[in-house]
Amino acid sequence: MAFLLRARNLPHSLATSVRCMSNLPENTVYSGPKSQNTNQRVTLSHLRQKYRASHPITMVTAYDYPAAVHLDTAAVDICLVGDSGAMVVHGHDTTLPITLEEMLVHCRAVARGAKTPLLVGDLPFGTYESNSNQAVDTAVRILKEGGMDAIKLEGGSPSRIVAAKAIVEAGIAVMGHVGLTPQAISVLGGFRPQGKNVASAVKVVETALALQEAGCFSVVLECVPAPVAAAATAALQIPSIGIGAGPFCSGQVLVYHDLLGMLQHPHHAKVTPKFCKQYARVGDVINKALLDYKEDVINGSFPDALHSPYKISKTDADVFSNELQRLGLDKAASAASEAVQKMDTTK
Repeated sequence: MAFLLRARNLPHSLATSVRCMSNLPENTVYSGPKSQNTNQRVTLSHLRQKYRASHPITMVTAYDYPAAVHLDTAAVDICLVGDSGAMVVHGHDTTLPITLEEMLVHCRAVARGAKTPLLVGDLPFGTYESNSNQAVDTAVRILKEGGMDAIKLEGGSPSRIVAAKAIVEAGIAVMGHVGLTPQAISVLGGFRPQGKNVASAVKVVETALALQEAGCFSVVLECVPAPVAAAATAALQIPSIGIGAGPFCSGQVLVYHDLLGMLQHPHHAKVTPKFCKQYARVGDVINKALLDYKEDVINGSFPDALHSPYKISKTDADVFSNELQRLGLDKAASAASEAVQKMDTTK
């Protein structure tokens, strides 16, 4: 309450600089806090409204400030700071190595750039499996230190369901994740699609329902046949977010680097999923720009006069050269004089 009173007395310029998180009190209950943007931050209420109206929900991953700004500009509904950063940012072959401290760095960077999407942070492997207390503690850090609005956890084993329920009861919104759960590749035998036989398909639906019962606000369905995802979506009363799960989910999610064609490298080609549509080949553009830059530096065409904007007057340049000579730096004085002449010639 003291914080709210202080916030109400802040000057407008300061008050609007406080990030309006979706888990802060809404204006329907309190007179503040006010949104810092003309565009209101996406909340769970907004997602429920879209879901009830059968409007598709968009979600994309981000791991840094520039990507978050792009998602914000595109008005994507949900920004997921995923543990997939272990693969597309840190260069690992799986999501397992990324640590909580690394995730928090990514979360904070994204929170500074994405002002309107709902922000969801993954709980990384090894930070929530031991017991519910560990899960709650990790989730609290993702919100308090990472600036997220909600967390996502993988799997639907009884212990994960208990953990999800405990996190929800601690006042933290939870997104579930079933089907292919990359953190469980040791058990799954690799990145293998799920739900391809009757028993596995039923398990996908039952697990999604169990996560809903635990209080999750949404469930990601990854790498399952479209009919299985359609069945789970129909059975649920919360949004399903598909990734490699066909067109019948309530929304879709893709990894930022994958959909942009960001990395044209053998490592990334190895981990780019079959289901991903590349909407650009940004990696090719980056590679060409770097090669062009390298060539310009080698042949001396960069930087030219246009990209050397900081000037010294002719009078000051002459005095500078004389001062260098007085100091016994004749070679430096000659270099300065020649540079003045060359820059004048290239104007």
